[in-house]
Amino acid sequence: MTKSPTGRLIGASLGPGDPGLITRRVWDLLQRPDVHWTYPIRRKGADSYALQIALNAGLSLPSEHSPLIFPMTHDTEILAGYWQRAAETVMIRLRAGQDVLFLVEGDASTYSTFGHLARTVQALDASIAIETIPGVPSYNAAAARVAMPLADTDETVAIIPASYGIAMIERLLNDFDTLVLLKVKPLLDDILDLLERRNLLANAAFVEKAGSPEERVERDVWQLHGQKVNYLSLLLVRNPDRQRGEMIRGCRKKIPFSKKETL
Repeated sequence: MTKSPTGRLIGASLGPGDPGLITRRVWDLLQRPDVHWTYPIRRKGADSYALQIALNAGLSLPSEHSPLIFPMTHDTEILAGYWQRAAETVMIRLRAGQDVLFLVEGDASTYSTFGHLARTVQALDASIAIETIPGVPSYNAAAARVAMPLADTDETVAIIPASYGIAMIERLLNDFDTLVLLKVKPLLDDILDLLERRNLLANAAFVEKAGSPEERVERDVWQLHGQKVNYLSLLLVRNPDRQRGEMIRGCRKKIPFSKKETL
């Protein structure tokens, strides 16, 4: 008997929450009866935000599905164990010749658990084919929602988790025209204090669960001071008064670092 070829592991990006932002490529895969759905959860029995996007699109949870636990921790040793167990779960299906979809909110290449899963699977079997299908990231949907351009002409954009800290955020304000600050929940008050000091509150927008039925938008971001927000929240900050070098033959002249420090 000829051995069946292995299946593919597919990172299926679903967009940030609006089912209408699911791409045609992912939509077609979700219709296939022969693929196995997997999706991340934080703990056993918890809901999956990524799965809910698919269900909100009118799809039914197939009989072939597996939740994969990825706990909320930065401890790499703990996470490695969960990645290993998730990969071993997926490998059973892949070695049986079945394609496996890993449902991802937003985009599978941007701060996604899919990258960890894919690397662990390939460490177990380098012959496994991995496919990543791009999707709409939350910050693109958020920028469209509040009609705030992320960049014009030669402007610069930085996209970082807010957990990098206030000192890093303040340094980036010297070099970037737009900051996208993801997962702002733990430092929100400190970030708002910084924006007030830099006179940037009017140039910021807050979006929580972009595109989902629970979406929350706040343009008067100071009103969020002292409030609790969801983990899936971000701030867009435009920096219109940032000092830029003069244009020389279509390129910006570099500003000496010492001058930036005095701004």
